[in-house]
Amino acid sequence: MKFNSIIVLFSALFSEVLSLNILGVFPYQGKSHFFVFAPYLKEIARRGHNLTVISYFPLKEPVDNYHDISLAGKTKILEDVFPIYRSYWSIIQISFFLTNSGQENCITLLDDENVQNLWKTKQKFDLVLVELFNSDCALGLAHKLGAPVVGLTSHVLMPWHYEDYGIHYNPSYVPVLFLEGGTKPTLYQRIERSIFHLYFVYLHKLTCRRNNQKTLAQYFDDLPPLDDLAKNVNMLLLYTNYVLSGPGLYPPNVREVRGYHVTKPKELPQGLKKFIEESEHGVIYISFGSMLRATSTPRDKLEAIIDAVSEIPQRIIWKWEEKTLPGNPKNIFISNWLPQNEILAHPKVLAFYSHCGMLGTTEAIHYGVPIIAMPVFGDQPSNAAAVEESGLGVQIQIKELTKETLLEKLRIVLNPEFRKRAKELSKVWHDRPQSPMDTAIYWTEYAARTANYTFRTPANSVPLYQYRMWDIMAVILTILFIIFYSIKTVISLVQKRREERFYEFKTK
Repeated sequence: MKFNSIIVLFSALFSEVLSLNILGVFPYQGKSHFFVFAPYLKEIARRGHNLTVISYFPLKEPVDNYHDISLAGKTKILEDVFPIYRSYWSIIQISFFLTNSGQENCITLLDDENVQNLWKTKQKFDLVLVELFNSDCALGLAHKLGAPVVGLTSHVLMPWHYEDYGIHYNPSYVPVLFLEGGTKPTLYQRIERSIFHLYFVYLHKLTCRRNNQKTLAQYFDDLPPLDDLAKNVNMLLLYTNYVLSGPGLYPPNVREVRGYHVTKPKELPQGLKKFIEESEHGVIYISFGSMLRATSTPRDKLEAIIDAVSEIPQRIIWKWEEKTLPGNPKNIFISNWLPQNEILAHPKVLAFYSHCGMLGTTEAIHYGVPIIAMPVFGDQPSNAAAVEESGLGVQIQIKELTKETLLEKLRIVLNPEFRKRAKELSKVWHDRPQSPMDTAIYWTEYAARTANYTFRTPANSVPLYQYRMWDIMAVILTILFIIFYSIKTVISLVQKRREERFYEFKTK
């Protein structure tokens, strides 16, 4: 008994020693992004670390050890803002949005008085958590504070992250998050993604990163190039998992942690619970997320959806921003807000018709609910391709959407055998040595413990010509040219000598 008490005492002392002072910097105003990070941040505080969070989403209810530096009210929160359509022009518009918002986020972050007090009062942090998305400004702040950095994403890698982390990008099997094709692209899709990959990489470098550097220079002297700071991130917690996204060739400082935002389901609201549990044939859930306006669905596509779901026996739950749907179908429950996690957790929910955002896709595989994926923008096309390739669901593109095609997709995912495979895939998803949350917390604490060591790949520090092996190819081609030229010269000399001898013989 005395021995056990000693162990408990030492454990308490050890936990106290490991208590970290952590700063979280989340300068992007996307609500769906912060939904991913919120459970992880609260868990850090719950485990005894002192956490200060800069974001547009301060806590509504206080949490011990969790302190907000609120940017709320300084810009419009992104929710229900993007229309439902896809084209090359919409991808270009997204690129402009990323560039402009990245610079605006940087200015808002550094202009905040409470943020400025962090470096003016020389506060000390053991670790800085940074959302790596459209802006690299927070990397400059972390450098000024002299703390190691853990990068966080709520999505797959952005195009410019491949070079930052020395991860090889090959369009033959690596998706671009804005485009279709998955790991088996056609020739056209390989050309398409090669062009857009380079476009996004250099647009980010030459506009957003360069503008961030100029903005940081107004506050800090002698700041290293952001290109260098981006390559020196101690650890990246990437919100992917190979079971769904497929395997990636990641270096030791990139860790997959997808799934930590999924929490234990709460009780459903009574009206919604009654609607689900009284369904004789089960329920299909329709949601296009918090960023897309479902009401912006083109009229012909909206009618196709309503006509299709009116012909099946299942009840429908639909996230819809208005009070009524055209025709007021009786089998459809609509609301502008729905507890998605709790809905997908219910055993009577048979399928999920989704835009394939990262949150919903993660919750669907967590509960083994098959997906009809209709991607629109951002990482949704690559998520949808992963859903189809993994066997979790099927895809339907907006341009293909008709009553008949949607009914065909619904019949596929509602097939008991298909649903059985989705449940089996979910079991594989859950079969891990640690939970996603424990994995994320472990590597966060590990980055602080090993702050003086680097585990990044040497690939992100070699010159581009060496990384692409252009110098080796140049030497090999030069040698081959010399050999070819030498052989050609010898053959020419021999041929010339033969001609001279033949001429001499003929003149005799």
